[in-house]
Amino acid sequence: MKSATYDSGLDRSAANHLALTPLGFLDRAALVHPQRHAVVHGELRRTWVETRERCNRLASALSRRGLGEGDTVSILSPNTPAMLEAHYGIPLAGAVLNTINYRLDAEGVAFILRHGECRLLLVDREYAALASAALELVEQRPVVIDINDHLAPLAPAIGETDYESLLAEGDPDFAGAWPVSEWQPIALNYTSGTTGDPKGVVASHRGTYLMSLLQMTNWPLSRAPRYLWTLPMFHANGWCFTWAITAAAGTHICLRKVTAETVFEAIDNHGVDHFCAAPIVMAMIANTAGRAPLKTRVRVLTAGSPPPATVLKAVLALGFDVDHVYGITEVSGTPVSCTWQDGWNDLSETEQCALRVRQGARGAVFEDLMVADPETLVPVPHDGQTTGELMMRGNTVMMGYLKNPSATEKAFASGWFHTGDVAVVHDNGYIQITDRCKDVIISGGENISSVEIEEAIHAHPAVLHAAVVAQPDDKWGEVPCAFIELKPGVPAPTEQEIIGFCQGRLARFKCPRRVIFIELPKTATGKIQKFLLRERAGSQEAIMRLASGC
Repeated sequence: MKSATYDSGLDRSAANHLALTPLGFLDRAALVHPQRHAVVHGELRRTWVETRERCNRLASALSRRGLGEGDTVSILSPNTPAMLEAHYGIPLAGAVLNTINYRLDAEGVAFILRHGECRLLLVDREYAALASAALELVEQRPVVIDINDHLAPLAPAIGETDYESLLAEGDPDFAGAWPVSEWQPIALNYTSGTTGDPKGVVASHRGTYLMSLLQMTNWPLSRAPRYLWTLPMFHANGWCFTWAITAAAGTHICLRKVTAETVFEAIDNHGVDHFCAAPIVMAMIANTAGRAPLKTRVRVLTAGSPPPATVLKAVLALGFDVDHVYGITEVSGTPVSCTWQDGWNDLSETEQCALRVRQGARGAVFEDLMVADPETLVPVPHDGQTTGELMMRGNTVMMGYLKNPSATEKAFASGWFHTGDVAVVHDNGYIQITDRCKDVIISGGENISSVEIEEAIHAHPAVLHAAVVAQPDDKWGEVPCAFIELKPGVPAPTEQEIIGFCQGRLARFKCPRRVIFIELPKTATGKIQKFLLRERAGSQEAIMRLASGC
């Protein structure tokens, strides 16, 4: 019989139950460290008090323009102070933040603006031409505001006013439209459309709050970290480091253009001690000739394809401490990391490299994951060989896909979020991704759909069949490699002709870097045997061989 001891007088109230939200991190940073630098951007410095005031002004200005709960406000910008301020000012107005990938083509941007029903668009002037082309394809044109970042190249104004004028409309003491429920959406982030049109991932205040804490504890962040923004803030809100660094009262060091030189300059000039990096950034750093090792260690999180052994060795030798993590937009960041174990430093370099490329185990603030048969949900044995689908469930998982209940239902089948990634589990319980469902290619941290590229290639009049797989690349991690079977009796196009044909139909980063003309291998039922093409292109299998032999 259940005891009634705790049944009375222990209810939720305004004193003991408030909606979880990362927005409160801003007030706390401004209270505790008001004069500490919150933002560094070129010669620009702003304190936490100044940054909070600007975020409040943005929220107030949006509210005065009639924007609030349920409204989408989008931003097309690199890693700038305005982009960071949008992560606070937009949701403080009660609206939903939509950060757009500036590497997309005009059609991709237009789709997001239409599907997300954007009501106001902030545009960095470097991307004015892209935004203008996208807006031509949008029936309900949003209000457009120009961001005149002082480090941006000159470009024509396309907005009704500029960002600083918008802030001038707002009240620096605006109280904010705080979420009544932590289940309210805070952000709308789009996938890369790996199976067709991109899907709108809706993140909650609750989920992003908890992912921010996960990032603080799982890395873990030191006090007052000096964090360099090489990871785009449009990537799942910078894996929630837009909020986590603020929670740690650190300093956001912005970077418009990411090169090895700008990374090292930021480390030397601004005392950078943390940053996140896609494989392309790791490769840039590794290829720095004649660079002396760093005077102090700098910590790096890297996700996506594991860095090749040669890259990893070079980066470690330069003085970077590298942690490999796994992230996905639908979980608001990187809930899995290859936590370094006691005793691993005593292993040989080859053994250490083989361990570093594993994705690892769940963070302490994430509830559950498994690798299992997606139909039966039977977990795979911990043998490092048997593959299954990586599945997760926890409080940082998305609310669902915007306006797509069927995709949401499929993703959440049987009470688990199905990542679509194929993995094995090693004897110590650490997972390792071995392949990707639907042949997703990760290039420079961006997901690219092989199906989308194949459709573009098939539009060429000389193409009979096309198949696209990933091939390893020292700079980008992976790039698309196209295999093409030509129609009989037609003039054969060149490799460059096919690449140029794709460039007229796709964003440039999605276009194949290599084209091979062959008769495609097929099964008896006519299905193309992509595993044979991967072997020829040297895809994931080659990466894993490199890693294990470092």
